[in-house]
Amino acid sequence: MTRAFLLLIVFNMSLSTASTGQNQRLSPELLWQIGRVGLDCVSPDGKYAVYGVQQYHVTDNKSTRVLYLLDVQSGTSKALTSPEATASDAAFRPSTNKIGFLQDGKLWEINRDGGAPVQISEMEINGFMYAASGESVLYTRDVKHDETAAERNTDLPQTTGRVIDGLLFRHWKSWHDYQYSNLFYQIFDGNKLDGKEIAIMNEAYDTPLQPMGGMEQITWGADTRWIVYTCRKLRGTAAAQSTNSDLYGYDTFTNQTVNFTADLPGYDMDPVISPDGKYLAWTSMEHAGYEADRTRLMMLDLQTKKRVELTKEWDFEANSPQWSADGRHIYFLSSINFTYQLYEIEVATRKIRPLTSGIYDYTSFKVAGKNLIATRTAMDQPAEVYAVSIEDAKERKLTSVTDVVWKKVAKPKVERHTVKTKDGKSMNVWMVFPPNFDPTQKYPSIMVCQGGPQSALSQSFSYRWNYSLMASQDYVVIAPCRRGMPGSGQEWCDAIQGDWGGKPMQDLLSAADYAAKLPGVDPARMAAAGASFGGYSVYWLAGNHNKRFKAFIAHCGIFNMESFYTETEELWFVNHDFEGAFWNNPKPANYKASPHLYVQNWDTPILVIHNELDLRIPVTQGIQAFQAAQLRGIPSKFLYFPDEGHWMSKPQNSILWQRTFFDFLKEHLKR
Repeated sequence: MTRAFLLLIVFNMSLSTASTGQNQRLSPELLWQIGRVGLDCVSPDGKYAVYGVQQYHVTDNKSTRVLYLLDVQSGTSKALTSPEATASDAAFRPSTNKIGFLQDGKLWEINRDGGAPVQISEMEINGFMYAASGESVLYTRDVKHDETAAERNTDLPQTTGRVIDGLLFRHWKSWHDYQYSNLFYQIFDGNKLDGKEIAIMNEAYDTPLQPMGGMEQITWGADTRWIVYTCRKLRGTAAAQSTNSDLYGYDTFTNQTVNFTADLPGYDMDPVISPDGKYLAWTSMEHAGYEADRTRLMMLDLQTKKRVELTKEWDFEANSPQWSADGRHIYFLSSINFTYQLYEIEVATRKIRPLTSGIYDYTSFKVAGKNLIATRTAMDQPAEVYAVSIEDAKERKLTSVTDVVWKKVAKPKVERHTVKTKDGKSMNVWMVFPPNFDPTQKYPSIMVCQGGPQSALSQSFSYRWNYSLMASQDYVVIAPCRRGMPGSGQEWCDAIQGDWGGKPMQDLLSAADYAAKLPGVDPARMAAAGASFGGYSVYWLAGNHNKRFKAFIAHCGIFNMESFYTETEELWFVNHDFEGAFWNNPKPANYKASPHLYVQNWDTPILVIHNELDLRIPVTQGIQAFQAAQLRGIPSKFLYFPDEGHWMSKPQNSILWQRTFFDFLKEHLKR
């Protein structure tokens, strides 16, 4: 019996026999033992769902992902795939008991009742989708469209040089590899693909959008006529400056392609075709170059080409739309009051009904008959699968995968607080208190500065910035929803544009001052920590905090806004938020808030963390900050990872990150 199968047996036994004791404190090592649950698909009849559990193996410094079949009615689960491999992107083949999935880049199928999986494709693919008839398979795969310098110079076959004549030659964590994710389909006889590849999009552009898009950016109507895909058909410097993705419809009846959103200047994504094939719904951002604009829910009549905005009177996001089976409603996710909940909109009347509410986030969902099957998290609860009744909105927990670890862990307490900002606004602040918190004692605290800058600070459960982990080390965690975040309407989200060092920073200081007066919080032992824009916030606070903080930690933060403008790759972001380049006349005001301009005021220990493969905020930003701290004589450390991007991904690197994080805080806050 192999080690992997022994682990599976132990895992399954633990699901039913885990201790209910809550005495153990969460540690970095325990955090990485938690199985990470993700929803893949539901069956056409809504009776079954498939979810995956990703387990990280710290010793091997890798992970595997097992697919489980979930009976929605009974809540029972069984493993479908081997724990020795990683399986993902499961989908039910229509009108059969077969489930397709990806493993090692190939398409496989397995019977719903179990048995040995069968390999369907020889070629490597990135994602796939069955036609509603089950007689074709749609898929994306990488296609090489650009020549390398070695290919252009045949007498220099071993040269590694690159000749670059436009921007976006590197993105997020990798340099362009001369390949593009393109879209195809083949006829499928139920056993194998016929090998006759039909190109839907075979061009030097990507669908889905890279590097983080998935098959949710592609849809195939139930009548099999329209295939709609998301693509930004721009190259070079134009692609680096624009968010203008469009929805392209490929008509399988005529083999013609039409751009459905040619006149819309922002992101258009997440297309879904109504069950009767008559309407296309999607999310659209109104303004060019603004990646954090409100996502509007749009609908197009595919026959008349009449377009309407369904959420015109709605001041919040409308994400991840999905149609009801009868086509009368669309379900979506939205952040209101800084949690992500499920909503229903009646297409005919535009009436919106909330289906869920509470101190938790719904993170993904699928329509399954009379239910929505969804994953739910909270700051104090890892993801599990739930069923939400569409009729009465009752929620039912279907999985308890994380109980293996989580039932044994002493839980922190999460509270919502309202804080008045310096200009009299009401700001949501999440407070997370240590397990067994005693307000008569004095605890050190960490103010977490959220990144984005326009990303939500809601009830997500992060395996990087984990508030339960921080609180379990006996820190009070302060998490302000400062200006620039979704969850309080678009005006609050937009307010950060061109004002990075203004009201958003004052919001953070207001939260710190409020928390310092709470029972149990020691005002003399406060730290500020954050990543990305949160790292910028830390660097800015380091020069402007007036002795409030005793330690700072910045991960992949922006230190010098002028050099950052010419180093980052997605120029639409800086053009929007900075209001243009620093050489413009007059110079945009945001550059006056660059943290490097306040280094003369630095007087507090600082830990700088930065990663070599971070191309969003290049490592030189962290090097500048650390070198400035050293030259100023500030107690400082630099934690550097040569093989990580903007986020931490490898188990052992992540544990080192967390150990260094808490060692630094212990050194400067727990003396």
